[in-house]
Amino acid sequence: MSWNSLRSRLWVMALICPLLLLSTTVLMAQETTETTATEGDEKAKEDTAIYETFVVTGSRAQPRSATESMVPIDVIGVEDFVKMGDTDLSNQLRTLVPSFNVNSQPISDAATVVRPVNLRGMAPDHSLVLINGKRRHRAAVIYWLGNGVADGAQGPDISAIPSVALRQVEVLRDGASAQYGSDAIAGVMNFLLKENRSGSSVELKSGSYFEGDGSANTISGNFGLPLTANGYANITFEYGQTDPTDRSVQRDDAAFLIAAGNTNVRDPAQIWGSPEIEDDLKLWGNFGVELSGGNKLYAQTNYATKTVTGGFYFRNPNTRAAVFSGDGGETLLIGDMVDARDGVLDGSGDCPTVMIVNGVPDPIALAEVMANPDCFSFQEVFPGGFTPNFGGDVVDYSVVAGIKGIADSGLAWDFSVSTGSNEVDFFITNTVNASLGPDSPTAFDPGLYSQEELNLNFDVSYAFNANLNVAGGVEYRDEKFEIGIGDLASYQIGPLAEQGFSAASNGFPGFGDLAAGDWSRSNYAVYGDLEYHSDRLTTGLALRFEDFEDFGTTLNGKIAAGFRFNDLFMGRGSVSTGFRAPTPGQSNAFNVSTEFDLVLMELVNNGTIPSSSRVAELRGGKPLKAEKSVNYTLGAVYDNGPFTVTMDYFNINLDDRLAVTQLFELTPDEVDSLLAEGVTSAANLSNFRFFTNDFETETSGIDLVATYNPVAAAGRTNFSLVFNHTETDVKQFNPDTLDATRIRELQEALPENRWNLSANQKIGDGFRVMGRLSFFDGWFDSEDGASYGGEYIVDTELGYTWNKKVTFVLGAQNLFDTFPTENAGARSGVGNLYSQFTPFGFNGGFYYGRLKYEF
Repeated sequence: MSWNSLRSRLWVMALICPLLLLSTTVLMAQETTETTATEGDEKAKEDTAIYETFVVTGSRAQPRSATESMVPIDVIGVEDFVKMGDTDLSNQLRTLVPSFNVNSQPISDAATVVRPVNLRGMAPDHSLVLINGKRRHRAAVIYWLGNGVADGAQGPDISAIPSVALRQVEVLRDGASAQYGSDAIAGVMNFLLKENRSGSSVELKSGSYFEGDGSANTISGNFGLPLTANGYANITFEYGQTDPTDRSVQRDDAAFLIAAGNTNVRDPAQIWGSPEIEDDLKLWGNFGVELSGGNKLYAQTNYATKTVTGGFYFRNPNTRAAVFSGDGGETLLIGDMVDARDGVLDGSGDCPTVMIVNGVPDPIALAEVMANPDCFSFQEVFPGGFTPNFGGDVVDYSVVAGIKGIADSGLAWDFSVSTGSNEVDFFITNTVNASLGPDSPTAFDPGLYSQEELNLNFDVSYAFNANLNVAGGVEYRDEKFEIGIGDLASYQIGPLAEQGFSAASNGFPGFGDLAAGDWSRSNYAVYGDLEYHSDRLTTGLALRFEDFEDFGTTLNGKIAAGFRFNDLFMGRGSVSTGFRAPTPGQSNAFNVSTEFDLVLMELVNNGTIPSSSRVAELRGGKPLKAEKSVNYTLGAVYDNGPFTVTMDYFNINLDDRLAVTQLFELTPDEVDSLLAEGVTSAANLSNFRFFTNDFETETSGIDLVATYNPVAAAGRTNFSLVFNHTETDVKQFNPDTLDATRIRELQEALPENRWNLSANQKIGDGFRVMGRLSFFDGWFDSEDGASYGGEYIVDTELGYTWNKKVTFVLGAQNLFDTFPTENAGARSGVGNLYSQFTPFGFNGGFYYGRLKYEF
């Protein structure tokens, strides 16, 4: 950990601790302000009711109901999150919002640590995340592996937000770059934190998969405290552990080794399953104090940590290139330690050739190698091969502080400053730097990725009358991406490299001194919007000018309108332009991934390099530029009270779309160039790719949301149906940088159709029951080279509340233990029984219990 990172964390904790101390002190003195606090509690209840009825996302005018909005907005209340066994907010949103996708990513490098999410079929960084209306920082992870759509993206880590801290989530399903800036192409997700100044709860949750693994245990709490007589301090904590799962079958090559007598090979040799998550801690605070003159001082902060550990591919002890063999498994790769010491390749160690016949190395020759200190084979260390374990220690924190109010003239204003950081410190164990031979460690610190952001924002809004509102503001942002250097052994080119042994930590090479560094970018924006509202017509106009120091300027606009034909029916639509500037990380980072080649049927090392690299330039690499979009929506709303239905068509045309290219085979000269640029593992790379703006896509679809609350049930029964259809077409592309596989990934990796139908019923004084039927359409898995069909999933939950304080819940996700279609090539390939990119998970049914106490 760098001193700058440590200093930043200490500074954040220095801000958090006084706030927590002040909240506790105020709580102890609560008796002296009982009357005032009671009045404040009543106001807080009224405010909560307003939040649950109105939305604040997508407009700077006064909040209005979601059905009155000019653009489609999903409103998810706290009760929706309560009725789930999962505690990961990404998985919870997948269940509630059909246009939102996330999957397990079991062997996907850094994407296993921070999983990519997709809204409306777009990349993770095409959606903007807000907390209480303020921009959330990105995660440090760049998704080098994400089944195509997410490849190369850098989005925020939603899983760091505990759902118990939320009062409401608003998902704006429309382009909003003209209002919020870069990234808001697919939409905006605004997470609103609780503001209660009284009332607390503690919850225990435990569950496991029907298969008997993947146990998950969580304890969480939310505490509403008064902060002075006119304020609140809402504190949330969550701590959990999740065990790994295993949905593997034994690989044919490993089974062949065992049958040949190698008793050191594990069964299964390679694990496919969800990773282990340890010490998953989430601390959040939301604070506000009403000042004199109607002004309000507010702040929010978070601190989150976790350790994620997953698996990698099995290294066959007879065939793994540049570790165990140099000729595809005909002979073992033997290191001549004399040549390694004197640097002259003349066979001074007199090492024998070890032939491999029927999966068995010649035992006599191998014994000679082991008896000779001048000869070395990695079968001495890993006679059964090895499967690396890869993961990362994640630290995420943020602080937002601001003040807002209304001037005597009626001008509303809001000034805020925020800072956020996300760091992933990688580790890899049970592997080697083969070029170091017998001196190689088996555990490495490859280095870290870090993302830091600073935002300053000033908004104003003025209502001329009940019909016309004008708003505007200015914003300054600065972001920095850092690659932290790894330990020496993780990137070192050792003495056996000249004899064909691979350099750097095998599976995830470390970042050397030439690759490490930090890159920053700042930008400022000026924006304004105008909104007119009458009894029947609502119109909005937004305009935003933004200047990036590395990508120049951009001007984006949006026009939206809603027309109420009568008390029951409303039409709405919008047209907008958008943009997304490549991040400093995408412009400068590089990565090496070990992947299974379906043609060669073996592991290969593939690198992703900056487009500014000389090697990339020879294959068409150019300086990156901003993505540009044109968004259209057209929809209708029907609301008669008990029954509400909205249907919206959307269309997103994205030009200069940013993604990684197809793979290019490296030439010897290109390997030398990459070595000079600091890619120490380049000698063992088979292929490379880079970022490009070389194609255009059109993403279109339909969203339908319907709710029904029967009048006769008096609020005790409700039904909801949500449906999404999304399809993406690659319209134009450069065939020199984008091949058929990349196009198919972009078009077919996510399900085109998703829907769920849910019902909730209250029974008697304390019982309630929930049922949910979900459908996930088929998808294409590029790593299996196969398409899979859709499946239906059933969830159910039964709860009982005693004395309005204690609630006990039993539930099941995937009640009927549904699995995806089995992978036909699992045994002949890498042992994954199911597609790792299934949109609903591959672990089967999950049962859980939950106990909650409110006070």
